[in-house]
Amino acid sequence: MSETLKIAVQKSGRLYEGSMKLLKECGIEVSNGNNQLRVTASNFPIEVFFLRDDDIPEYVQDSVADIGFVGENVAIEKNKEVETIKKLGFGKCRLSIAVPKSGELQSISDLKGKKIATSYPFILSNFLNEKNISASIHEISGSVEIAPRIGLAEAICDLVSSGSTLFTNELKEIETILKSEAILISNKNLSEGKKVILESLLFRLNAVRKAKNNKYVLLNAPNENLNTICKLLPGMKSPTILPLAEEGWSSVHSVISETDFWNIIEQLKANGAQGILVIPIEKMIV
Repeated sequence: MSETLKIAVQKSGRLYEGSMKLLKECGIEVSNGNNQLRVTASNFPIEVFFLRDDDIPEYVQDSVADIGFVGENVAIEKNKEVETIKKLGFGKCRLSIAVPKSGELQSISDLKGKKIATSYPFILSNFLNEKNISASIHEISGSVEIAPRIGLAEAICDLVSSGSTLFTNELKEIETILKSEAILISNKNLSEGKKVILESLLFRLNAVRKAKNNKYVLLNAPNENLNTICKLLPGMKSPTILPLAEEGWSSVHSVISETDFWNIIEQLKANGAQGILVIPIEKMIV
């Protein structure tokens, strides 16, 4: 009987949609219409378990699941014996220390002797030890942001995305402890058969990630500037150049990294490029 790779996915919350979307973009069909906790993919040898995010690192460590999509913050906080395989590029946030806007606390040095409320005592404790700050950690499981208002603590350590929750509760960030995103973790003792399936999954994940980080560009360029334009557009190997019906002009096709996109587009226009078309890439195999 062929092996199946068991993957843990958050059953609800901020990482659920991103995880399911990523599997779909990888061409893996997983139907969870009846809110089942265990579903087998119809076209790829994986079985998906829908679990609480806080439980995923332990389940992966204990081989209940082979791999898991989980927040980097959760993986570090739980401190289980798992291997981080890949950062996934979604679910980005930061773990920060925040204090009341109108209070006397202005920096982390002001936290000495104070109480800090958090759902991340392990990460916070390590940070305070590194900074040689002696403070009391008060662990709570939810609604951390109200702790200063009800007198439970003078500061908080919590996840921040947009910052709107801090603003609503009249808090301000004074230190970012950790920048987090969704990651893929793995059990350290996968069988050879499951390692093969994982490699196949990683191949698809890499193709999807590369596509999101690049754009396909088509443009018309004057032949006298082709050498300069080609240097601006290395592509995966080199640009594709096709002659146009109009003499003295060529069509150039290439790929641009998202991070360099606007700078390169401006340079292309400065070198006579016209009719520039930018197209999203669905998959990118290199």
